[in-house]
Amino acid sequence: MPRSGADARKRLREAALELYRDRGFDATTTAQIAIRAGVTERTYFRHFADKREVLFDGEVELRDTLVSAIETAPPGESPLNVLTRAFTASVPLLVAGRCVAVARQSIIEVTPALQERAHAKTAALIGSIAAALSARGMPGSSAALAARVGMVAFRRAIADWEGASAAELERLIRVAVDEVRALD
Repeated sequence: MPRSGADARKRLREAALELYRDRGFDATTTAQIAIRAGVTERTYFRHFADKREVLFDGEVELRDTLVSAIETAPPGESPLNVLTRAFTASVPLLVAGRCVAVARQSIIEVTPALQERAHAKTAALIGSIAAALSARGMPGSSAALAARVGMVAFRRAIADWEGASAAELERLIRVAVDEVRALD
């Protein structure tokens, strides 16, 4: 019986997390990840471009969720309210991926190559948010600034979140955005 692509991706991600935690990122190969996941290395590369990308699975869904929330926000809503709406729209994804995110972060913290990739992914996400804000009519430089500031607030909320509940993360997002508002 053929296995689903989503199942293979999940098993590859889990295998990579286990191996990176046990052996370290540099000492782990894509072949080892594939074997642990019960697939071929060729299958690995059908899903992920390299051994770093397996840890960033879900980035496209997060970006699409944020951008969609920005695009569908009511006209005339303030940029900070639009960003708050977008960040809270992503809460279900963050709740569902909490265990993976915690494990991934511990690996990233000790691996410079992954830190570089995480920074690049965050920069791309900020660029997508800025483009969505610009499409709403915000000047490009202001949209870029709002996206950066918003991302810092969002990351602050995530860092403060202990994983207790979606409601708690939503509250922390609002608190972080309110701190940005208070800077005025």
